[in-house]
Amino acid sequence: LFLFSQPKNQDVGTGNYGKVIPASATIFGMAVECREIRRHHRVGMQEVAGVRLPNSVQFFSPTYASAGSEETVEPYTTEKLSRIPGGYVPLTEPCQVMTVDFNNLQELKSLAARKPWKLSLPVTEGGILDAIVVWFVLQLDDEHTLSTSPSEETCWEQAVYPVQGLLDYSVKTGDTVMMEVCCQDCYLKIQKISSLTSECGMDVGDRDDALSLGNEAELCNALAGLQTSNKQDGNGQVCVLESTEIALLNNVPYHECFKAAMGKVLLSLNPSKDLQSMDVDGHGSGVNLQENQNKSSLDVAPDPLYILDVSEGFSILPVIAGKLGPVRAYSSIEKEQHQAALTVISEANHSPKETLEFWLSHLEDESVVLQRPKSDKLWSIIILDVIETSGLIQQEVMEKAAISRCLLHSGGKIFPQYVLVYGMLVESESLLLESAVQGTEPTLGFNIAPFINQFKVPVRVYLDLSTLPCLPLSKPAELLRLDLMNPLLNSSSREVKVQICKSGQVTAIPFWYHIHLDEDHSLNTSDEFSHWKQAAVVLDEPIQVQVGDELVLDVQHHKSNISITVKR
Repeated sequence: LFLFSQPKNQDVGTGNYGKVIPASATIFGMAVECREIRRHHRVGMQEVAGVRLPNSVQFFSPTYASAGSEETVEPYTTEKLSRIPGGYVPLTEPCQVMTVDFNNLQELKSLAARKPWKLSLPVTEGGILDAIVVWFVLQLDDEHTLSTSPSEETCWEQAVYPVQGLLDYSVKTGDTVMMEVCCQDCYLKIQKISSLTSECGMDVGDRDDALSLGNEAELCNALAGLQTSNKQDGNGQVCVLESTEIALLNNVPYHECFKAAMGKVLLSLNPSKDLQSMDVDGHGSGVNLQENQNKSSLDVAPDPLYILDVSEGFSILPVIAGKLGPVRAYSSIEKEQHQAALTVISEANHSPKETLEFWLSHLEDESVVLQRPKSDKLWSIIILDVIETSGLIQQEVMEKAAISRCLLHSGGKIFPQYVLVYGMLVESESLLLESAVQGTEPTLGFNIAPFINQFKVPVRVYLDLSTLPCLPLSKPAELLRLDLMNPLLNSSSREVKVQICKSGQVTAIPFWYHIHLDEDHSLNTSDEFSHWKQAAVVLDEPIQVQVGDELVLDVQHHKSNISITVKR
């Protein structure tokens, strides 16, 4: 803001007028390959645990959906690229996207009205085009600058514009990445990202833009030869998912684990049927559904088993269950768009129409989700969300488990059956600096730490333990057991002795979970394919330790919250 009004047509330097700090900003961008960004914004497979994902369902994350939306939605996400799991590969050199002079009122006014402009980035390294990454250099005055570049260690993250909706994401040296830039709704938008091949100059652009030219026979033939999505399965069902939901859909071990565990329960409850032979696509033991029906046409059809999935967000577990045998699988998906997409997926997998139902449409009171499927029926499997993607335990999960146990058929199961909490002692200066103000040096001698630190949170969430700058001082230890099927095995508090294996300062206790669907099938929330993040308790005061020392952790679990204190 200007400190004094500036007369029109008069230069700032000619009078006693204030200046804006920062004076200007230069915005840079480059194209990158990054598996972590890709798995959170693009569904990367056509089949998950035996369920085919038809091309007619097109999955997008909200950043892509915002491009054609009239709503004001952030057109980007943010990442600290220096810590992103798996790292990233620059595909282009950094390019200047735009500059902004904050002391030029006319320029600021015209910025929002400026028409979109084109930007071209020559590809210098071949790879997969996953995102355009953007950062800025702030010119505070004539002498001082601040940069948020990925190579700088600052408190800022970088803006990430994931690339979605292309026919082909591969680029090679000599190609050109094309995009359109504009400032709209107070956001910098980078949209219409495409690649121009070096051989023929063919623009591999937006899927919808390309397919709208369907009357061009040559173009259609060319596109048919690409290993990419198209709309051959129908008119296309757009499904916008949160990035965590897309990461879940890409989590193959998660779905395979649930498939095996569900199959085990269903087989125990219906031992006369070979579940594999009930595979509705006929990929099991060679007996498809039609043959099975002909073979047992004189038999009385068995009562279906009832499965309820009340996990949050978009879940294909009901469709996976529907392929395992005669079941009625109920999904708790709320959004109509998501229900439509799941229905298309179920139909594409040739599941009988009555196999998949949406549970909320059967409820008179949607606040009471956990109840019988019918007055005379009980559930064979109830799937609960126990862990949030942030790394914390879901609120009221033990209360939900208590209700669920009363709604189970004899031999029925809650998934997961129990959860083990693991943690370890680490030294991490990064967690200290990001959790509380450390002394007066960072604040130029002003003692604001006592006031600001009153508002610090005891647990840091959404951490990537694999890239967190830290030094492990102990081996992982089991801290707590949460048993959803057998509450007698639970305890609200526990003391755990931990042996120090490396000298240093204990500053934090990161923790994660082993989610046991049963004794044979479990998921580790810290695995590289996991869609879950980790959390950490940050100590108020670091504890100096030596190899061989033993610390006692007092672990408390109360109303889905975990607290950990350290005793010597």
